[in-house]
Amino acid sequence: MAFSPCQLAYYGKLGVFRWVKDGVEFDPSKDPELSVSRDSGTFSLTAKDGPIHQYQGRYNCYASNDLGTAVSNEARIVTENTPTLQKEKKVSKKVEEGESVVLPCNPPNSTVAPVIHWMDKKLRHIQQNDRVIQGRDGNLYFSHVTEADSRDDYTCNTQFPSARIIVLKEPIKLTVVPSNSVVRNRRPQMMRPTGSHSSYLVLSGQNLELECIVQGLPSPKIQWIRKDGVLSESRTSKDSYDRVLRFKNISESDSGEYQCTATNLQGMITHTYSITVEAAPYWIKKPKSQLYAPGDTVKLDCKADGIPSPDVTWSINGNLLTDPKRSLKHGVLTLKNVELSDTAVYQCKAVNKHGSILINAYVYVIELPPQILTEDGLMYSVAEGQTTEMACETFGSPQPNVTWEGETWGALVANPRMSQLPDGSLQISNASLNDSGQYTCTVSNSKITITAELDVLNKTVIVKPPLALRIQRGKPATLTCEYQVDSRQYTPQVQWRKNGQKLTESSDSDKYMIDESTLIIPEVKEEDEGIYTCEVITTLDMAEASGSITIMTEPKDRSVTLSWTPGDHHNSPVLEYLIEFEETEYERKEWEELSRVPGTNQRATLSLKPFLSYRFRVIAINDIGKSDPSMYTDVFSTPAAPPDSNPEGVRSDSIDPGNLVITWKEMDRHSFNGPGFRYKVMWRKVLGSGPSWHTKFMTSPPFTVTDVGNFSAFDIKVQAVNEMGEGPEPKSTIGYSGEDYPIEAPMDVGVALINSTTVVVKWAPINRETVRGRLQGYKVIYCTVLSSERKVLGDLQPYSHYGLSVSVFNNKGEGPQSDPLTFHTPEGVPGPPSSLLLDSPSETEMTLHWTPPTQPNGVLKGYTLKYQQGALTNSLIDSHQDLKLDPHSRYRFYLRGYTAKGEGLPIIREGATTLDGEVMEISQGFVTESWFIGLISALVLLLLVLLILCFIKRSKGGKYSVKEKEEGQIDSEVRPMNNEAFGEYSDNEEKQTASQPSLCEDSKLCTDDTLDDYANSMQTEVIMDESLASQSSGVRDVPDPGTQESSPLNPATAISHNGLPNSVAFLD
Repeated sequence: MAFSPCQLAYYGKLGVFRWVKDGVEFDPSKDPELSVSRDSGTFSLTAKDGPIHQYQGRYNCYASNDLGTAVSNEARIVTENTPTLQKEKKVSKKVEEGESVVLPCNPPNSTVAPVIHWMDKKLRHIQQNDRVIQGRDGNLYFSHVTEADSRDDYTCNTQFPSARIIVLKEPIKLTVVPSNSVVRNRRPQMMRPTGSHSSYLVLSGQNLELECIVQGLPSPKIQWIRKDGVLSESRTSKDSYDRVLRFKNISESDSGEYQCTATNLQGMITHTYSITVEAAPYWIKKPKSQLYAPGDTVKLDCKADGIPSPDVTWSINGNLLTDPKRSLKHGVLTLKNVELSDTAVYQCKAVNKHGSILINAYVYVIELPPQILTEDGLMYSVAEGQTTEMACETFGSPQPNVTWEGETWGALVANPRMSQLPDGSLQISNASLNDSGQYTCTVSNSKITITAELDVLNKTVIVKPPLALRIQRGKPATLTCEYQVDSRQYTPQVQWRKNGQKLTESSDSDKYMIDESTLIIPEVKEEDEGIYTCEVITTLDMAEASGSITIMTEPKDRSVTLSWTPGDHHNSPVLEYLIEFEETEYERKEWEELSRVPGTNQRATLSLKPFLSYRFRVIAINDIGKSDPSMYTDVFSTPAAPPDSNPEGVRSDSIDPGNLVITWKEMDRHSFNGPGFRYKVMWRKVLGSGPSWHTKFMTSPPFTVTDVGNFSAFDIKVQAVNEMGEGPEPKSTIGYSGEDYPIEAPMDVGVALINSTTVVVKWAPINRETVRGRLQGYKVIYCTVLSSERKVLGDLQPYSHYGLSVSVFNNKGEGPQSDPLTFHTPEGVPGPPSSLLLDSPSETEMTLHWTPPTQPNGVLKGYTLKYQQGALTNSLIDSHQDLKLDPHSRYRFYLRGYTAKGEGLPIIREGATTLDGEVMEISQGFVTESWFIGLISALVLLLLVLLILCFIKRSKGGKYSVKEKEEGQIDSEVRPMNNEAFGEYSDNEEKQTASQPSLCEDSKLCTDDTLDDYANSMQTEVIMDESLASQSSGVRDVPDPGTQESSPLNPATAISHNGLPNSVAFLD
């Protein structure tokens, strides 16, 4: 257990701590049960058990060093015994049905209010309602009992959370005797508190609960009022089925009289509560600790208040002040002409019957050189029209004086908007843009200065406030709040309010839709009428503007009531009546459906449009069909009225430079509502034109405004008007004048190489004013890109020379091109060889011939050859082993060229040797697919079965010997083959230069064929050297490339190209 700590702020070295208990010196270090902290005067109880009553009392801690003695506020220690259960007699209560009853709890006495729960023997809470209520005293009150209330386990459980103790009381038995007659109702009577009046004294800041627990049958209803004023709903709350009125953090304004009224069918009863709120002492003004120079006058102002008013006394170093040299008046302690010896700690203490408070004021008399504590070079930002303060905190004794000067203002004393505060800060009110600049704070009679930079930003303004809308019920309403903020500020927060209350989209998602600065009400209802305020809030300032929504009711003269007499229904009841109308003034007269009403109606109220003439007729409808129309009515004309709506589709269709073309969708004549219908066209520049609008009346669209500049933004709107008035306030939209061709080309065009086929083209952002229209993008040569300052060009030809330029385009067209820029793409991997021919001089030998790639993409270094043996071959084929060509196998060859960048794409050929030495080239069609092979195998097996059946049938007539024939035949394909090893060689490094493609020519990239048929085969890489190349070059003509893909391969050897091999032989 730790007692009140004693750790006080102090000047100078750490001194001595001592304690005073109830006005008597108390040394905790001499008590063996207490331990004292080394760094403070805090002491704690070390013994776990044993009595602690001797420590109860009021304590003050005194901390002293060479500068004086400080005193702590009074700390109070209250001790009490652990709550225990007193021996009680079991309680049994027997009452008649309908009577009231109280079950007592009688919790142990304690200074700490316990938590009380009424439970049954299974520890389930007793259900409470307006008939059964637990009072603040812990008792359980029944307004009236019923037979269901009978039980023998009503148990009061008392919990003391701080002591971690729960006291279980003896269960109470309640027996409810049924009434022999009808239970009679009873008028309300007070159960708690009793009588008609009670008084309460409570301290300010505490909580208070007023109870009104009553009996009666049926259960009375409770109502609370304040007799001497209005009951504050924000400061009070009701609980326990209105039986409790709760005050949280009560204040002096809550003092007064309150009344509880309980009412049922039999009558009523009232109880009055008088509340008196008093207050322990509290500070109004605290004395400040400060440094002083010798000869200064010190004024320590100390003011406190409370109910009742507290007494204020002064002490010095913990001793009551009695020195006549020190003046005390109205709580202000004045020390004149102080000396170094006046350094001390002064205590101001306020006391009334509810407690005391104490505060220390440090007076340090010393001589110290001046210095400025505020950091130099601070930056301050303020919005135009706001107030800001620039700090210049100083330290020294005597207190330094400072002066401020502005970069352009000079001395600031004469400026009425600028003032210097007592702490040295400079306050600037109603800041203007001219106030921006550097300010200097200087300590008088010294060279100590700091500077501060002030940046005055443009104030936030709402350029398009919400309008005063007149909306019909059920129609959508849109309120806009367009604003303008300084570009140096962050995006502001837009807050909408209705009649001062915040609106959020989440508060009623079906009611409001908030999209940035727009508030949308999809379907206006009567409760949506009100004042709507838009607040634009930044970190520096706020702007607000208000609009309104008014619900327009339909005029009575726009409706007519039509009645009729039913005709004969011919034994088929009328299901409904169809009401049709005809406009008499319309040249094309035709009847149109207006309304349908049930067959039981004989009248209908019809909504009509203004300034039209109607005739009506009625048609009856039953299960058989429609009746003949009734005779039409006389002409009924509605009076003229202002338009109810405005044209839709307002936009700008500006094409020619310098012209603003405003157009819209024409309104139907039925919406004119009166004579002299026209369109009121309004426009103004978005920026720089102020709130005024230019207007022009038109009878039809479009309307053209000339000489307004290229691609200028305008607010445009169109309103319907007639001789009766104007339509609703229209919503404006943004339109732009016509565009012109861009006048400047992009600058600083540059190229960054990514790889041999891709580059990044970059350029500086274009000046938007030179675009003279909406920037649609940039053109790189003939490639169109989006509105950005870079473009990645892919599919370029490696090892090539390119030139490019960039231009800007808008809706009008393309601007001038930038200066041409040339660049080279680096070396890449080559394309596949142009051709690959297979030649087989014998059944165990094969020669390959090829021509170089058409796209070498760099300096061709040589070739690599890989091959695969058929899918059934599992043995490893390696160029460093003896190679034996199997006449029964097929082979697939992959030939690639390579440059310094690596290998290129392969050309792939497949073939097998034959007995006569020719190569059988295998196509890559469906014949190699597994499904086709399986199908052929099935057909062959079926044919074999049929042949066997035929032989068996023929064998019944004689014998036929085939043994000699089988032995005489020798299959040349199964003869053994001789293995010969391949030589390993490398090609020479003579270079071949790639051709230069045309500008932006697309490269055609090849991809490797799939190896589905060779999934289980192995690959071998053959490196061709110069010796083998010389053996197979320059002796035969190259086969015709036009026939190499479709005709069988002829035995021939291709010529070499620049010293690189173009053929290779596989020998047995």
